[in-house]
Amino acid sequence: MKQRLTTAVTAGILGGALALSGCGAGADDSAEDSSPTSTAAGSHSAGDHSDHPADGGPAPKGIDKAESPKYPVGTDVTLTADHMEGMDGAKATVVGAFDTYTYAVDYTPTTGGDPVKSHKWVVQQEIEDAGDERLEDGADVTLEAEHMEGMKGAKATIASSTDETVYMVDYEADGTKMKNHKWVVESEIKP
Repeated sequence: MKQRLTTAVTAGILGGALALSGCGAGADDSAEDSSPTSTAAGSHSAGDHSDHPADGGPAPKGIDKAESPKYPVGTDVTLTADHMEGMDGAKATVVGAFDTYTYAVDYTPTTGGDPVKSHKWVVQQEIEDAGDERLEDGADVTLEAEHMEGMKGAKATIASSTDETVYMVDYEADGTKMKNHKWVVESEIKP
């Protein structure tokens, strides 16, 4: 009897410890994967590419192809951007080069959740009624971009902008192949 009681108590303690350690690990993982990162670097997500489609689709209508980009279509490059985990240092191939205004934006997804700070990048043609002139920092806009779930239709504020050549790239990071990734600017690429 004493042997069975000791065995039952030991099993209960071990089972409880396993359950608690499993809950702790699961809670941390799901919290990390479910909320966008709100860093100054403008990350898309914290640790995976699940919020970002594997195929970014074609460039938006009305965007001008760059006439003489530093990195022409087909050029193999190395990314120095850290928008998503695994991106910095990833090998990539340029699939599009464009001349437009490019913006980092602060927005709250239409699907709810935490605000996203300094999301890099959205181009002029992905902002509702943006016109042809460069938008000022602090301007309130509505996004037409569909880079991540909850982005299209979201109200946003321009955090910063650039007129560097902007690129669409194919690359692989953390085992995920990204096609037509939008966007990286020229200063986020090296040969």
